Amino acid sequence: MYAVIEQGSKQYKVAEGDRLDIDLTDISPDAKTIELDKVLLISDGEKVKIGNPFLKGAKVTASFKTTAQDAVVKGKKLYPTHFRKRKNSKRRTGHRQKYLQVVIEKIEA
Repeated sequence: MYAVIEQGSKQYKVAEGDRLDIDLTDISPDAKTIELDKVLLISDGEKVKIGNPFLKGAKVTASFKTTAQDAVVKGKKLYPTHFRKRKNSKRRTGHRQKYLQVVIEKIEA
């Protein structure tokens, strides 16, 4: 069984037991689980349910490793470069995105 969910303007194909890095959201620091209710599609092998745009009553439950504060991880360091063809007009900055690492526990249709 798998589902396609939308979270943070991105779409993810998830199954139970998958580890996923999603965009950082506002949650309480002592939370144990998070519910993702923007489910676009659910498939259990033979049947496929497609939402318009989302499925009503469907949700995906995900849990953190220990707490929500420990689940915050940093992504790969990116170096956007701004360049113009003038003398001494290059600029290089660094950016490192924070993600929330979750494990998919249950998919409910």
